[in-house]
Amino acid sequence: MAYDVIVIGSGPGGYVAAIRASQLGFKTAVVERESLGGICLNWGCIPTKALLKTAQVFEYTQHSKDYGITIGDAKVDFDAVIKRSRGVADKMSRGVQFLMKKNKIDVIMGTGKLKSKGQVEVTDKDGKATVYDAKHIILATGARARELPNLKIDGKNVIGYRQAMVLPQQPKSMIVVGSGAIGVEFAYFYATLGTKVTIVEFMPRIVPVEDEDISKELEKIYKKKGIEIMTNASVEAVEAAGNGVKAKVKTQTGEVTLEADVVLSAVGIAANIENLGLETLGIKTDKGRVTVDKYYQTNVPGVYAIGDMVPGQALAHVASKEGIICVEAIAYNEKKYAHKPETIDYMNIPGCTYCAPEIASVGYTEKAAKEAGYEVKVGKFPFSASGKASAAGATEGFVKVIFDAKYGEWLGTHMIGANVTEIIAETVVARKLETTYQEVLDSIHPHPTMSESVKDAIEVAYGEAIHL
Repeated sequence: MAYDVIVIGSGPGGYVAAIRASQLGFKTAVVERESLGGICLNWGCIPTKALLKTAQVFEYTQHSKDYGITIGDAKVDFDAVIKRSRGVADKMSRGVQFLMKKNKIDVIMGTGKLKSKGQVEVTDKDGKATVYDAKHIILATGARARELPNLKIDGKNVIGYRQAMVLPQQPKSMIVVGSGAIGVEFAYFYATLGTKVTIVEFMPRIVPVEDEDISKELEKIYKKKGIEIMTNASVEAVEAAGNGVKAKVKTQTGEVTLEADVVLSAVGIAANIENLGLETLGIKTDKGRVTVDKYYQTNVPGVYAIGDMVPGQALAHVASKEGIICVEAIAYNEKKYAHKPETIDYMNIPGCTYCAPEIASVGYTEKAAKEAGYEVKVGKFPFSASGKASAAGATEGFVKVIFDAKYGEWLGTHMIGANVTEIIAETVVARKLETTYQEVLDSIHPHPTMSESVKDAIEVAYGEAIHL
């Protein structure tokens, strides 16, 4: 019952940390209360992408004549759509099970919490509690949908992202509260399948963390798709009305009442830090997240935290890297690993939103770069000028690059368009290598591709545009 490392939580932070720990020679166990893979694989990243792909395929059928293909009247089998999504999630969860066995990691099913220093108590589904010893304990319990006081998720009138993935029937109308990644992804999915969608956003623009040009472009495209958008607005109250709901929405011009079948609350996430025994050991938290150092150790030696429950971007790829760095730092300190891991540069984390068109970004927005004191060179290349995009029938959107005018440092990239989440990595690697604009222009990009639009945008920034 004794381990070198016990990880509580098996999401993309937890299971990756466990695998790396096993690779480095630690006797490792993972504690999971629900399904291996955590929220990401079972109720987040993966199944939502399956739903979005279905919406995209359906959208293709509606525009098949644009490609010279005539097909019959395509219809949505909502039950089959949901079933496919759950099947994809189940397959990925089984994949994590295989990885646990392959790496000789013990999986302990149940709810884990800190019992005392070096001890984890796990309570199984029957209520039986067992205590396990561990030299190192990594907390990776992730997060859940955040609830506003006046917008409680009841699973019927007001739903969260989990319910949105498994609704028994497609709603005819939906109010989406919040326009971050979760909000705009579900808005696209349901609107494409025929649901009347209204987005209510408290901030002055949708996808408010993105560059302003991205927000304007997505709003224009969504309105064209028939999605109603209300910014500078907030839902004050929701009440049942017949088979649907009525939502009182406060706007700058007064209060209005919206009616819909259901309200989807997509107002962010809250870290799962309750009932973990943090108070027992005196582990510090701040603003609902666990306080850690740059190698993810808490103020209590031997206890670490990674992923959505610590400060930083709440993204799966961030959690995975944090888990690896955490474990490698432990191994380095115990002389089991030769290299001290490099810490994360949180200014070089790519963010991806998988609505249609997709959004991908990294680094400074134009506004943030100017506020930081940079004199900038900005280049924008529209996909309407891309041969590959035109051939694919995907001309919406653009690539926007931002460079420091003085030294040529690549400050940021912001994209909206088809498959841009597959393109953003070039900027991430280039920024990591401190690449200048000239080195990118000197690197030959394949043609015709969507990715060459990054090079084209840089040419625009420096007055060397060939294709625009």
